[in-house]
Amino acid sequence: MTLDHRTTAHDDDTTPQPRGAGSTLLAPYDSLLLVSFGGPEQPDDVVPFLENVTRGRGIPRERLVEVGQHYYLFGGRSPINDQCRDLLAALRAELDRRGIDLPLHWGNRNWDPYLDAEVQAMAAAGHRRVLSVLTSAYPSYSSCRQYRENLYDAVQGTAVQVDKIRHYSDHPGFVTASVDATLAALDSLGEHGDGARLVFVTHSIPTAMAEASGPAPRSAEGGYLDWHRAVAAAVTRQVDARRGREHGHDLVFCSRSGPPNQPWAEPDVNDHLTALHATGTAAVVVVPIGFISDHMEVIYDLDTEASETAEQLGLPFARAATAGTHPAFVSGLVDLMLERAAAARGEDPARPVVDDGPVGWYDCQPDCCRNLRDPGRPALCQVGGPVSTPSAPTR
Repeated sequence: MTLDHRTTAHDDDTTPQPRGAGSTLLAPYDSLLLVSFGGPEQPDDVVPFLENVTRGRGIPRERLVEVGQHYYLFGGRSPINDQCRDLLAALRAELDRRGIDLPLHWGNRNWDPYLDAEVQAMAAAGHRRVLSVLTSAYPSYSSCRQYRENLYDAVQGTAVQVDKIRHYSDHPGFVTASVDATLAALDSLGEHGDGARLVFVTHSIPTAMAEASGPAPRSAEGGYLDWHRAVAAAVTRQVDARRGREHGHDLVFCSRSGPPNQPWAEPDVNDHLTALHATGTAAVVVVPIGFISDHMEVIYDLDTEASETAEQLGLPFARAATAGTHPAFVSGLVDLMLERAAAARGEDPARPVVDDGPVGWYDCQPDCCRNLRDPGRPALCQVGGPVSTPSAPTR
């Protein structure tokens, strides 16, 4: 899918040429690409979508139908594609406001619009230098390297080169959006807000994947957990400063899957709410910092399951909004595009983060977020790795 205020990469041009060639702010890039997970948009999509997600894992169709019940509760439609459309529109408006006329494309890993088809369309339209934005803010295999593998597959047979912006979970734009959402959720609790505990939530992943997240040297728990903890602490500090009181906070997880004997990041959010209630916690605000938008893990695991758990416990509960299209987040993403473009031109741009947190990287180290199932699988945006297909120009 393309969102371009002038014309699109799918127009029937007789002579394909790069769009936005007059824009210099993002040079050397000639187009932008939002890369996301994808989701079903009607009931008939659910099982085929889940087959895409679990391809190669040998999961029986009957199990996929069972897992799909989460989607059927919401009419068989995941909100993630609509969230991407909203983000695309907000990015387009911010780019236009800054006079940046590059076309903005969107491709998914697991559902239409598919990433490989979108990249092929971009190549056919004459695009050669593409800057991508992943809809995952943290380093891990599933949230970074797997997308880079998908990008490698997508550019095969084209002359398209793809770079990415750095990880942005501790960029001021993302943190500001999270702080504002947390404050609003605390306010919604009324008199219970002052004593509320902040429960930061992200997607659980296998412990082995978490430990391999980020480049070496990494902590024993890995970059995925380290980055989440840093962001949770930064958001809590800003919330405390603005409210003039201290709130305890924790990092917990949702959406665990996989075999029961495989270790995954814990504790589960529902188990944690039960434990907090047992120790006398007065109220909770659940803050989904692991997600940039309200997709299925948020509206089912948190708005449905966790909310029901809190209600059964008699524990006052509020869920903070995700970053979504918060103006600071959208503006921050465009700032990150400009920063990456400056680096591609050989400049040394500032890379702002909050509270001296970890600074993301543009090209990942070969050992970063390792693919534990297929260690030799190639990926783009990697130091010393493939830039594009052999027929493509080099940087």
